[in-house]
Amino acid sequence: MKLHWSPRSPFVRKVMILLHEIDMVESVELIRSRVAMTDPNLEVMKDNPLSKIPTLVLGNGDVLYDSRVICEYLDSLHGKDRLFPQDPSYRWKSLRFQALGDGTLDALVLWRNELMRTVPFEKLAAVFELKISTVLDRLEADVEELASLPFSIGHISVGCALSYLDFRFDNLAWRDEHPQLAQWFDGFLQRSSVVETSPIDE
Repeated sequence: MKLHWSPRSPFVRKVMILLHEIDMVESVELIRSRVAMTDPNLEVMKDNPLSKIPTLVLGNGDVLYDSRVICEYLDSLHGKDRLFPQDPSYRWKSLRFQALGDGTLDALVLWRNELMRTVPFEKLAAVFELKISTVLDRLEADVEELASLPFSIGHISVGCALSYLDFRFDNLAWRDEHPQLAQWFDGFLQRSSVVETSPIDE
């Protein structure tokens, strides 16, 4: 399998953390692929017409995207405990946290792109800021539930979102008003799969 990959993409990081958790890193060839909203990658577009990463090319030539689909596919290939729980009492909560983490990442990426404009649209930037603030408040309220669940794709997605917040928005100091979430996140950062996939801005 081949993975269109970047060391700074939080969505790619989701896939890489999962690969480390299931001991399948060596099963995937990483293809360094640069993509940007204003600079489509024609090579990536041969596999993914959206010019987005991660994109996974299987051995038979089939292609999978986005991170949610890729992660669930990879999670079906091993004999360890599933990171996409099958038990309904855990599954829907895990998928809800994944949706919240992924949605947060979507908002953060768009917010960053807006702030990088020569003249940012202030009203739009303010909406992104409000969304992130509201997400953090919700996670602070729900962190006991998150911590009580078996480690899953929900934890990975939320952790990647918080990591990207630190990586690109370190001026927000979100931990000050969200101490329980910060404590959970500090534990997440200690996992070997997370240490091995720290983002690099290159």
